[in-house]
Amino acid sequence: MNGGLLVAGTTSDAGKSVVTAGICRWLVRQGVKVAPFKAQNMSLNSFVTREGAEIGRAQAMQAQACRVEPTALMNPVLLKPGGEQSSQVVLLGKPVGEMSARGYHGGRRQRLLGTVLDCLAELRGSYDAVICEGAGSPAEINLRRTDIVNMGIARGAGLPVLVVGDIDRGGVFASLFGTVALLSPEDQALVAGFLVNKFRGDVSLLEPGLDMLHGLTGRRTYGVLPFRHGLGIDEEDGMGVPPRGTVPESAVAPPVGEDVLRVAVCAVPLMSNFTDVDALAAEPGVVVRFVDRPEELADADLVVLPGTRGTVRALRWLRERGLADAIARRAAEGRPVLGICGGFQALGEHIEDDVESRAGHVDGLGLLPVRVRFAREKTLTRPVGEALGERVEGYEIHHGVAEVTGGEPFLDGCRVGHTWGTHWHGSLESDGFRRAFLREVAAAAGRRFVPAPGTSFAALREEQLDRLGDLIEQHADTDALWRLIESGAPQGLPFIPPGAPA
Repeated sequence: MNGGLLVAGTTSDAGKSVVTAGICRWLVRQGVKVAPFKAQNMSLNSFVTREGAEIGRAQAMQAQACRVEPTALMNPVLLKPGGEQSSQVVLLGKPVGEMSARGYHGGRRQRLLGTVLDCLAELRGSYDAVICEGAGSPAEINLRRTDIVNMGIARGAGLPVLVVGDIDRGGVFASLFGTVALLSPEDQALVAGFLVNKFRGDVSLLEPGLDMLHGLTGRRTYGVLPFRHGLGIDEEDGMGVPPRGTVPESAVAPPVGEDVLRVAVCAVPLMSNFTDVDALAAEPGVVVRFVDRPEELADADLVVLPGTRGTVRALRWLRERGLADAIARRAAEGRPVLGICGGFQALGEHIEDDVESRAGHVDGLGLLPVRVRFAREKTLTRPVGEALGERVEGYEIHHGVAEVTGGEPFLDGCRVGHTWGTHWHGSLESDGFRRAFLREVAAAAGRRFVPAPGTSFAALREEQLDRLGDLIEQHADTDALWRLIESGAPQGLPFIPPGAPA
């Protein structure tokens, strides 16, 4: 078997990432050796592979669904937004420079098509099947000429295409039909059919519409996936941040102790790897929410300054909103604060940045004895160490080089009282360390909170991935999906006018 499939979507956030992961987990449970692939990803949530390459976290999650180690081949192009008009371009896991959107789409993007096709071919030579994820919509007619992630990769590799529509948004029939009708005849020939995502209610009420859609397009619907809470693991974020409010808990068990523990995450601009707090939300009795006002810190037992692609911009934002003063008061009162990566840098004394913001010398919050200098070369590592008497694993993605001049050692950073800082993303996924850290936070906050002794973040992640596989197995026509992956798009699919503009 040398199969493949491109999972496209009518819109961003239609569910491409989780559907791709679900198909991957379903296939691997059938004994298929499968890998994920996304030619180009735009996200501030990224991951470091064992060989020191940076890729999107969505592809790392999909690799876990496949039960394989992630590699740079699975996401050859990663764009990390630095503002409204520019992004850092990461090629085959390494940054190659900043580029404006006009410059990238104006020429560089199309020149990368050969590179991404080579990566896909290498994966297809090593795996029975490769499940590819598109980006945005394949019907973005203004970008089709330079497309390397949707129909460009499908045409280049001869992949059948499954279009996912989010029915929870409304207008799913129009968006599915319109997506096909705006493609050229050559592109339409590869669009095999549809998958409806996030459906609530009685499927029998939907079936007449699916039959009509089949009649209009000549393309069948391969499944209707029901709405399920808590499946959005390691999703892309474009330039956005998670919605303000509470992060859903992965574990529904009640608190072990008498109190809950409240965690406030400052929703700084260009927030990156906010998935770091998922492990906290997985603990029974830990309530995590994203905040942007100083009064929202008042009842928090722990404040987290997360990673950011713009440390200097985040500092300015914290000061403008009064959050910087509120955090400083907390630290002076001995109330817990944790800074991760860019958040750690912001807690330091000063920053020399001639790389990211080019702002030169900038004062930090002065809560940790740390001086940061931004280097042109990015640190991409997978460190292993010990903290609070527990083994810790993490990953580092940063230009800032920290010189720690005091305090107590804490991973690669330091702590002063109950203010901690580290560059290590993912450290809270180490169960023993997370529990030890939360015990210290609870003691400092005066809360009678007890971490659940048996919570395993890795096991919870596996359960979520199995739930994705179950959705595909139980609610998709897996026999038809298998034939599509193995044999490609059906022959003789009709053309739906008007097609792509000339």
